[in-house]
Amino acid sequence: MPLTAADVERIAHLARLHITPEETGRTLAQLNDIFAMIEQIQAVDTTGIEPMAHPLGGAQRLRDDAVTEPDVRDAAQRNAPAAQDGLYLVPRVVE
Repeated sequence: MPLTAADVERIAHLARLHITPEETGRTLAQLNDIFAMIEQIQAVDTTGIEPMAHPLGGAQRLRDDAVTEPDVRDAAQRNAPAAQDGLYLVPRVVE
């Protein structure tokens, strides 16, 4: 179902965008082209095909989870006005 100029104007209004009549026409054509491509993709028969997490079927190469930075929490908390048990204490702002 193709969009109409009124649909584009309503979408622009909801997005709080000011759109000229010329821009409405261009946007209408672009959105209808996008919807036509989506319809073509949906027309493909995908029965029996499992979904893929990655289009190339690859796996991520992850580095080893190793600590590389020294623990400086105590040194950083010495500058804090108030800290307790490794946490920063802040004044209550909501009653």
